[in-house]
Amino acid sequence: MKINLKSYITTGIIAGIIINISAITMVPVVGNEMDYVLAERGLPPLSNIDMLYFCVISFFYGMFLIFLYVLLKPWLKLKIKTVIISSIMLWVVAYLFSNGALVVYGFMPIKLTVIGTIWGLLELLLAGTIGSILYKEKN
Repeated sequence: MKINLKSYITTGIIAGIIINISAITMVPVVGNEMDYVLAERGLPPLSNIDMLYFCVISFFYGMFLIFLYVLLKPWLKLKIKTVIISSIMLWVVAYLFSNGALVVYGFMPIKLTVIGTIWGLLELLLAGTIGSILYKEKN
């Protein structure tokens, strides 16, 4: 299997941008609930540095999502099947397990966590789908 490095990097960055935009569009849906959760625990609202961290992580997720897609595509053949499986794989590890742990620890309320976790799956599916369209295999 040959990876088109230029296409992989470009597509991974685009997937990261999609994940970042998705995260920004979730803010009006949940409103200030995160600020309330933090305040209840005696913590300050998220700072600009905190937001930068999440932005960078979103780019890593985009890169890793496209890496999984490129890696699995030769075995799974179908684009949509590969997108779904690679998105779910990343979602389980990066969103479901970590968000579930926050609920188990009592840090996050279930409603807010469920919204964020489902939103995360949808954003990965969207980023993966667009990435699958844009990624050009090496000839």
